[in-house]
Amino acid sequence: MSNSQASASTSAPSRRTFLAATAVAAAAVAGGTPLLSGCSTEEGSGKGGTTSGKELKNLLPTYAASTVADPDIPSVNGSSPGYTKAPPAAALVASVKGKPGHGGSYTMFEPLWGTPPPKNNAYYKAVNDALGATISLRPQDGNTYGEKLGAVLASGDIADIVVIPLWEMGGRIHGAVGAKFADLGPYLSGDKVKKYPNLAAIPTAAWQMSVFGGKLRGLPMPSRPLAGVIPYYREDIFAEEGYQVPKSPAEFLALAKEITRPRSKVWACDDMWWSAQRFFGCPGEKPYYWVEKDGKLVHKVETENYLEALEWCRKLFAGGYVHPDAVAGKGNDALTRFTSGQTLLYNDGDAKWYGATFEQAGPNPAFKIQGMDWFGPDGGDPVIYLDAPAQIWSFLNKSLSRDEIEEILALANFIAAPFGTKEQRLIDYGVEGVHHDMKKGVPVKNATGVRDVQDTYRFIASPQASVAYPDFPKMVEDYCGWMQRMGKFARKPLFYGMQIQEPNRYASLYTPFEDLAKDVTRGRKSIKDAQRAISDWRGGGGDRLRDWYAKLLDTNGSGA
Repeated sequence: MSNSQASASTSAPSRRTFLAATAVAAAAVAGGTPLLSGCSTEEGSGKGGTTSGKELKNLLPTYAASTVADPDIPSVNGSSPGYTKAPPAAALVASVKGKPGHGGSYTMFEPLWGTPPPKNNAYYKAVNDALGATISLRPQDGNTYGEKLGAVLASGDIADIVVIPLWEMGGRIHGAVGAKFADLGPYLSGDKVKKYPNLAAIPTAAWQMSVFGGKLRGLPMPSRPLAGVIPYYREDIFAEEGYQVPKSPAEFLALAKEITRPRSKVWACDDMWWSAQRFFGCPGEKPYYWVEKDGKLVHKVETENYLEALEWCRKLFAGGYVHPDAVAGKGNDALTRFTSGQTLLYNDGDAKWYGATFEQAGPNPAFKIQGMDWFGPDGGDPVIYLDAPAQIWSFLNKSLSRDEIEEILALANFIAAPFGTKEQRLIDYGVEGVHHDMKKGVPVKNATGVRDVQDTYRFIASPQASVAYPDFPKMVEDYCGWMQRMGKFARKPLFYGMQIQEPNRYASLYTPFEDLAKDVTRGRKSIKDAQRAISDWRGGGGDRLRDWYAKLLDTNGSGA
């Protein structure tokens, strides 16, 4: 992961914000165990459809774990493995023999959160030379990527490789996948993937979410299991002030009152709405926002948990414990408020754990970010739902020839090399002496590396992710430990791992609830207003959407 992306500022809390912050971490669900079934859409119809379990099994690549390097911190309770040490260059293993390409030249359209590197820089040249082919990158501003993506897909000027994140998979874009991009099943399904060992080592759950329109079309970037939202706190300041980490929503409110000192420009927290939902055991976002109760599907907004989360978060705002800029909806500087000590708690995706640590190591060596353990509404065990096993894919243009597709897959196999390989060192750190230097046995990017070596190639395909930051081994131990503890309480949501496009007539039903939550938590609307909105949602299509999902569940079974 690039340092610049890891440390990119957050925007106002939204589903898109947290997914983006999470996805650039390029991590994975451990295991690779096949799930029950997947779901895909009828191509371009917007009506929805399913791929049965048997059909799905025939589509998915055969899983074969990588054996390149044993982790220092093994997977426990589904956590991502951790690496606290970096092999010296002489000990790195080559996972690919020779140059995988044979002189082809391809264009790639992708998002980038941060300043784009200069074109034709030494890093791009080094990677293209190692690939034996040329990938011409067209990075776009990740914050406005959906708008540009829609325009490109509607035109005839589509790059050879196109990256699409989960949160941009609106109706038309989702439907365009089947019409515009190649079916990779003939190249990767079953044992065919063994031609590409690094792709075969990608967990099956991530491949399952790569089925679109009944075909295996995407090359996935696997996700960590609980990476979407982490409640962070300033461990250094907590220790200095003697604050105790809260273990219940009530303790959190009491601590927030103790911390907040507006005259000193210190507030307890930023907007904690996303954490509030997990404190109160709410299911996740579309399509994971359903739970089953007494044989009936219940939407997140219909649960008492949701209303309790709203009310608790409203108390945070009403007490004056939330930073004024967060109250005003200025989310872009949330990380800055946290690192400067204006807030001591905030929530964000897992990429910020390393990003903030890296950023502050020089100017603020005492800085220590830590993840707070989740707790339940009464301080008991939490109920935590797993995040999607993949959230970003690359797709190959349908107009490419078979030879070209096979060459790109060979390039993707190189790029998806795991930690401990020569390929991984090049992709993640560039060339030694040019982009990074070995310091105390650890590759450390220099200024050129920080500028040029970003998460550009990893969007093509990523390995089963690890937490591999040997420059900050304690941070690796902390994050892996947090995942191991929280993994004990994790469960698969309904429809886990399914690639679902809701029918177009229902696609925007849930959208108003994001603004509603902001209004209720900030006191502009009441809980009664939320209850009326829920009633309107049911009558406006929510009940029909429930029936539609119930049919999917009957056909496919749950992912739980």
